[in-house]
Amino acid sequence: MGEMSSFQLGVIGALFLSVASSVSIVICNKALMSNLGFPFATTLTSWHLMVTFCTLHCAQRFNMFESKSIDTKTVMLFGILNGVSIGLLNLSLGFNSIGFYQMTKLAIIPFTVLLETLFLKKQFSQKIKFSLLLLLVGVGIASVTDLQLNFVGTILSMLAIVTTCVGQILTNTIQKKLNVSSTQLLYQSAPFQAAILFVSGPLVDQFLTKRNVFAYKYSAIVLAFIILSCFISVAVNFSTFMVIGKTSPVTYQVLGHLKTCLVLAFGYTLLHDPFTIRNIFGILVAIFGMGLYSYFCTQENKKKQSVDLSLGTQMKEKDSTPLIAMQDKESHEAKKSLV
Repeated sequence: MGEMSSFQLGVIGALFLSVASSVSIVICNKALMSNLGFPFATTLTSWHLMVTFCTLHCAQRFNMFESKSIDTKTVMLFGILNGVSIGLLNLSLGFNSIGFYQMTKLAIIPFTVLLETLFLKKQFSQKIKFSLLLLLVGVGIASVTDLQLNFVGTILSMLAIVTTCVGQILTNTIQKKLNVSSTQLLYQSAPFQAAILFVSGPLVDQFLTKRNVFAYKYSAIVLAFIILSCFISVAVNFSTFMVIGKTSPVTYQVLGHLKTCLVLAFGYTLLHDPFTIRNIFGILVAIFGMGLYSYFCTQENKKKQSVDLSLGTQMKEKDSTPLIAMQDKESHEAKKSLV
């Protein structure tokens, strides 16, 4: 019971850190890109990952966590895949309208459910599916506006969905199968993610913005916001791996859509972004769907724990029964020999 309560506290802490850090970095990056004119998102992400690795390296040197070696090929492919998925999502945003990009992000949940059902044989109840559908409808109402399709943008969106889903499923699978923590996996994979984005980031950003990140004139306030964004990203990256490892890729995506709703709400209250009744209604529907998802997941986990407990009790009874029977048999044979 003590281990279970500490696990639940760990999950709650990871969820809270993920929401708080993600909303903070979105607001910081929005100010950096929209107000200060720094549009180089992919390059900024590579800096995020480099700072994350340096921070974790310092923490490891001070024995704050134990580094665990993982197969180099596995970590390299995993890091490259995650780096490519980030680049593809940014390219998808560049080639598509905001509305179609939001639809791309919404499609990650059903595709993840499909992949886990087909390849990992994971079962999702009808209640879970209904709550996810309600969540997606709410986020769609709140955030999706225009839907302008084009061939290149559609291909990039499909590739972004596939790589993001596979990357998040692997994040969960690697942690559980290789028995590594979220910190250990992030520490091992961050250099490869940073390397591929550090090389491709300036090219992707120049293609999308028609501007060179190295020719940009950096003011003191821009540098301050970049440094702040990089430090917040350490919490974002750490909590992402932690949430996926402790829960599931689907739960992480559900949490991501909650962040979208919170960002919309904060944008209206703090940045005075345009807001309509449609936005409010969509956010309320999405939050209700997320609440249902959390409730149904909790109920199913309780049922699973009770089943596992009863199976464990039965196994103990089966293990003890032969010993008792053997003792009875031996005592019976001893009595016969005395007679």
